Amino acid sequence: MSEQIILVDENDNEIGSGEKLEVHQAGQLHRAFSILVFNSLGELLIQQRAKGKYHCPNLWTNTCCSHPRVGETILEAAHRRLIEEMGFDCDLEVKGNFIYKSEFVNGLTEHEFDYVLVGEYNRDIKINPKEVEDSKWIKLEDLKLEIDEYPDKYTPWFKIIINKYF
Repeated sequence: MSEQIILVDENDNEIGSGEKLEVHQAGQLHRAFSILVFNSLGELLIQQRAKGKYHCPNLWTNTCCSHPRVGETILEAAHRRLIEEMGFDCDLEVKGNFIYKSEFVNGLTEHEFDYVLVGEYNRDIKINPKEVEDSKWIKLEDLKLEIDEYPDKYTPWFKIIINKYF
């Protein structure tokens, strides 16, 4: 069965659900989350999206991001995906949210009501190669310089998050 994600209005009120790929083809506003995990040195864990991803393959982005399933809270979904993608879990807190829309060359559109969650973790990670090509810890100052110099290497939502929250 295909994955159903939650459609929302501009105030994050649920208005229905839709099949994930079809929602992205139609550019419908849907609920999502982006996780940023830091270590005790203040470094951010970022990932390079797997080359098989249906949009933004090989681009660098925040620690983990996805969509809650129907009937799943943001925090439940965030913990599930953190384990599935990065092989660990940690305490998370919601830092804020924002709406963005980004169209991709393959005809798909991300139109998300995106929750930003932050956590701290200091142990080993075990990336899922189906989801993640690579990962690294990076200081925010270095990340901001890299984004300024090579903006096309980063996902659109990640650039918004770094600019808005950090």
